[in-house]
Amino acid sequence: MVQNLVRQQQGLCNEVIANVKSGLEQLEKEGFSEERHLELITDLYRVKLGMPKHKQLLRLMEDPKVRKSLDTVDLELNSDFKKNERHALKESLFFILDEKQGQADLTEKGRLLMSPDDPDAFMLPDLPTLFMEIDKRAELSGKEKQKAKQEAEHHFQNTSERIHCISQLLRAYSLYEKDKEYVVQSGKVNIVDQNTGRVMPGRRWSDGLHQAIEAKENCAIEKETKTFASVTIQNYFRMYDKIAGMTGTAETEASEFNEIYGLAVMIIPTNRPNVRKDNNDVIYKTRREKFNAVVKTIAEVNKLGQPVLVGTASVESSELLSRMLKRSNIIHSVLNAKYHAQEAEIVARAGQKGAVTIATNMAGRGTDIKLGEGVEGLGGLYVLGTERHESRRVDRQLRGRCARQGDPGVSKFFVSLEDDLMRLFANAGPISNILEKNFSEDEELEHPMLNWSIENAQKKVEQQNFSIRKRLLQFDDVLNTQREVIYSIRNDAITSDAPRAIVMEMVTEEIEERYQSAMANQSAEDMESFVSWVNAYFPISLSLEQLNEKEGEAESFILESIKKAYDERETFEDIESLKGLERYIVIRAVDRRWQDHLTEMEELRRSVSLRSYGQKDPLSEYKSEAFVFFEELMTTLRSEICTSIFRTATNQSAFEKMFSKMSTKVELTGSDQGQGKAGALAGAVAKEAANSGTGQARPQKEVQLPKVEPIRRETAKIGRNDMVTIRKNGESKQLKYKRAESLIENEGWVLDSNQ
Repeated sequence: MVQNLVRQQQGLCNEVIANVKSGLEQLEKEGFSEERHLELITDLYRVKLGMPKHKQLLRLMEDPKVRKSLDTVDLELNSDFKKNERHALKESLFFILDEKQGQADLTEKGRLLMSPDDPDAFMLPDLPTLFMEIDKRAELSGKEKQKAKQEAEHHFQNTSERIHCISQLLRAYSLYEKDKEYVVQSGKVNIVDQNTGRVMPGRRWSDGLHQAIEAKENCAIEKETKTFASVTIQNYFRMYDKIAGMTGTAETEASEFNEIYGLAVMIIPTNRPNVRKDNNDVIYKTRREKFNAVVKTIAEVNKLGQPVLVGTASVESSELLSRMLKRSNIIHSVLNAKYHAQEAEIVARAGQKGAVTIATNMAGRGTDIKLGEGVEGLGGLYVLGTERHESRRVDRQLRGRCARQGDPGVSKFFVSLEDDLMRLFANAGPISNILEKNFSEDEELEHPMLNWSIENAQKKVEQQNFSIRKRLLQFDDVLNTQREVIYSIRNDAITSDAPRAIVMEMVTEEIEERYQSAMANQSAEDMESFVSWVNAYFPISLSLEQLNEKEGEAESFILESIKKAYDERETFEDIESLKGLERYIVIRAVDRRWQDHLTEMEELRRSVSLRSYGQKDPLSEYKSEAFVFFEELMTTLRSEICTSIFRTATNQSAFEKMFSKMSTKVELTGSDQGQGKAGALAGAVAKEAANSGTGQARPQKEVQLPKVEPIRRETAKIGRNDMVTIRKNGESKQLKYKRAESLIENEGWVLDSNQ
């Protein structure tokens, strides 16, 4: 479906460009008309909105007059007084692409093509308005209104997911190119590192983009990975007490090192004087002219026997250049993401006399290229860059491959106005005019001022990327504070000799919080609810009368009773095995709940950016909601630990003894008994883990577990984001199922049977 949509857009753009080309040719023959020229350029701008990487568009933009006119039209149509005209241009396409931001959006025309029977299939409903309309419908009962609201939420979620999937597929088909952003190897889509040109196996794009590219390339679509733990590179380095680093290209990033890590950059002089000759960049109008000049230069240098290292920005460029060199009968080696396995051998030959090596980004290769015999007299290694990278560091790393330890060397960069950096970020208009007026085809433009202009374009990109990284870090700092708390609990559980103290600390906090909450309203119903909860999870037979008698000391009395009941377990369970079980209870609860929390935080970070439209700071909103999420996480964590401590045992026999002891004090429900059977299994697993982890293993008899009938679902499955109603002691709450789940499991709430 999306493939058909892209084909339709491609066909539309082909037709428009054909008309523009014939129209421009006609204007040259019949005479210039300002009105007709503006009309043609506006049509060309429409192609730029729909297919910014269209080959014919890029070829037309080689003409400086066309490029200048297109820039003028772009500027005018982005002004407020022409917004309706711009909107009309967008709506004449099937979808819009923003190459700079990497975004794709369907238009009304695209929605009709994708869903002709239901044009509103890709329109997000206004939930607040829908809820108000539902509330106004007097003929509906409370349950019917609730059901209608749930259906509206379902519709909103499904539509949102559908729009997201379509957007990712459009990005995959239109903005991500094979052998540039990724390669396909052994039926798998592997990401190519844009800085080093290396394949990064195991790495996957998030938000469904990787699955979209797998669909595009007809590869097996793998499940989206679930995050078990996350940390930014910046916060990872901050974990160290002392950090330092050494690189030859830190100077350009000095401000970022200072701002993020508080590190100053110190430049150390070279061991021997640098005698490398860095030539000015040369600029051509088109990629074709540029690559012809590159091949010509390689042939001239190779004829002298001087080794050449050619740096390209993508796998596609390296293979194009390789084909051109083959046609010129120049023997060469290619080092890119496809031939990564032969890296050491290719690099070892790169400094030999007459060697020509094409490499996709030498950044991070970390290999010295040794000069062969007689090469020094020829001028050393000749480094030739076919494109300026977005980062100055990568260009400097390529240059740094020659003239090491006082050796001679030469470097030179070839640039065209069609290169991504020049097209997206540099002010190419004036340069294009100079080339058009003063230079013939295949003639180069070279001047030190142009080097400065290109570096400015690189600085713009670096500043933009730094802003993105800084913003990401600000968001991660919020999560990092939470991460430190959770990891400290988990690490303490693993390393502590007394894990029971951690368990009891959690129990104490939960008891205190619930007791204070029950006492706050001085409500008999709240107190009864608290007593019921205590008796449901702890075998202490607490009564409301005891609670009233112990006023002021009630918390201490409850905690002492729980500790006493727990200490009794030592009479029929091995102490070391019990420690392993306690570790298992804490670690399992932390791992399960932290994974869910990370997923929720990812969803929050994606959604909170939209609040900027409401004049709110997304970061402030993220911080406040993240705090609420974390409080809920800690509550759920404590509750799960309270639930588990008397529902798990180190072996079946110990569990049966504990179960009989509890049965005399507390009447367990059927669900509690089911949890108990699972708990015995958990205990056996925990004991094994404890023994293997501490080296204090003792021979144990194999536990024969009872056979349990499989549980069959009698009701429809409820989604985690579905709104549900839960009830307890006459009180009802309406919330998402993922929030209600822990209340149902741990606090005696019951799902409304009329869901």
